Amino acid sequence: MNIFPQQNSLGTVLIVDDVLENLDLLSQTLTSQGYQVRCAKNGYLALMSIKHELPDLILLDIKMPGMNGYQVCQNLKENYKTKDIPIIFLSSAYETEEKIQAFAVGGVDYITKPFEVAEVLARVNTQMGLLKTQLELKQLNQELEKRIKRRTDELERLNQELRLENEERKKIQEKLIYDALHDSLTNLPNRTLFIDRVKMLIRHCHRFPSFQFAILFIDLDRFKLINDSLGHHVGDRLLVFCGQLFQKCVRESDTVARLGGDEFGILLDNISDVTHAIDTAETIKMQLSKSSPLFNHHFSPSASIGIVIGNYQCQNATDLLRNADIAMYRAKEMGKARYAIFNQELHQQAIQRLEIESDLKKALAFNEMLVYYQPIVELQTKRLKGFECLIRWQHPKKGLISPLEFIPIAEECGLISSLGDWVLQESCRQLKQWQTRYSHHSELSINVNFSPKQFEDIYLPQTIHNVLLDNELEPHHLNIEITENVFLSNNITVSKILSQLDKLQIPISLDDFGTGYSSLSYLHRFPIGVIKIDGSFIRQMQNHNKYLEIVKTITTLGHTLGMKIIAEGIETERQLHTLQELGCEFGQGYFFSKPLQASVAEKLIQISNKD
Repeated sequence: MNIFPQQNSLGTVLIVDDVLENLDLLSQTLTSQGYQVRCAKNGYLALMSIKHELPDLILLDIKMPGMNGYQVCQNLKENYKTKDIPIIFLSSAYETEEKIQAFAVGGVDYITKPFEVAEVLARVNTQMGLLKTQLELKQLNQELEKRIKRRTDELERLNQELRLENEERKKIQEKLIYDALHDSLTNLPNRTLFIDRVKMLIRHCHRFPSFQFAILFIDLDRFKLINDSLGHHVGDRLLVFCGQLFQKCVRESDTVARLGGDEFGILLDNISDVTHAIDTAETIKMQLSKSSPLFNHHFSPSASIGIVIGNYQCQNATDLLRNADIAMYRAKEMGKARYAIFNQELHQQAIQRLEIESDLKKALAFNEMLVYYQPIVELQTKRLKGFECLIRWQHPKKGLISPLEFIPIAEECGLISSLGDWVLQESCRQLKQWQTRYSHHSELSINVNFSPKQFEDIYLPQTIHNVLLDNELEPHHLNIEITENVFLSNNITVSKILSQLDKLQIPISLDDFGTGYSSLSYLHRFPIGVIKIDGSFIRQMQNHNKYLEIVKTITTLGHTLGMKIIAEGIETERQLHTLQELGCEFGQGYFFSKPLQASVAEKLIQISNKD
């Protein structure tokens, strides 16, 4: 329909009537009211006109020659394009049946002839008003549908964004959970996830008492040396390599985790006995020995492994992991590159170790530490040259504790620097006191041992220099004793420290030479002035010729390089004579004196070297 297509038009009305007077009257009337009017004298012309252009309203006479109004109406109602055009029938018939039929075929109103113009206008206006209202409703519905569609599209877009956001959030949450439970370098489970799985197996053991599992606590040997000497990138490559190797040594049902640093854990699920754990440890040892992941570096990795068995008696995952750690440390003490199985004896040793660590933290504050002094003698004249300063711990309950027991623990728990600083300060204070009291011993010197851990502190030379200044000692009165283990740490840091000590004119002695990772390169690369031959060689050189040859070789080597020699562990006069013949300058040992308390050492000073 063309509802009001023309500007200022109230609409288009098609008048169909075979009486020209009716056509003229209705046309003039409607035109004068602002309607566009078209006329047709019969049904056929009307259909043709409608086909050409749809009117908004039809005034249709019923009784016409050829095709009557009912037939025209039926024709229009059967066409989907014209079925909604409102039709007002015009008829001179007053019969009710006529009106009923008119409405039955689809008419919307009925005007009886002769008609009143006012009535026609009223009915036409009513129908046009209805049409306008319908049009407005239709437009409103269309607009509403458009708004609904826009809103639906917007909601769909928002829903899609929300779905994508939820998916992204889910991925982020999953990644956060994964990252929280896995090691970023190796992508292995971390300590948290490992302990969770241990807890799960403990609960399983409680439900099924015959069920067993094992934990292997693995620590890579000499990893810090690799990191410090070859760089962290090489250390990272080694960690990734070892993680992958460990996974190949176990079943898919087992768990390999990186617990932190160079420590790994393996959880062996459902084992029959400890043999399975031992076989796994042996496999790891063998595979590591055959592997060399550090290209261009002559290095084969090794590991120390602690084993603990889990069963229905276990209650705590953390305790199990601690026990495996204890067994691992036992493996390291046994010589590294091996495994140890946890037992109650190790547990008791660990408790004692913790007690020592706890007491050690209080020992300095409570003045429980002592310095003992073992004389160092010039072998040709037997004159007193100085003392090696040795720390002792006078425990209030356990008595005198050997440094062999507490020094390794002090190194592990970070107390060695405090102990070392105290020994240095106390020894220098004591030496200055002796030099002041006994003028004939003004050149007396002391040898102070330093741990490899202390050589990780780049400020060590300044600390030593300050102590010498505080006690008004000359640098040559202090000899720094180090072992070959110092060179296994960061060579750059060690080299800088030794170089600074050399500039300060503080002598360096290499202790226990021949017992560690002996390398002749150390002797010419670093400013070492004295070699101390380990007592194990001295004690055996009278009984085994090879030990005598070792002592000869070390002495000759030292003299060739311009170094002095101190022999440790001299216990017999025969040993003394042999060392004198070899040209060894200095010595110490029970033949001369055991380590002495300061008061006893002072008495020795009083009576010695008096001409």
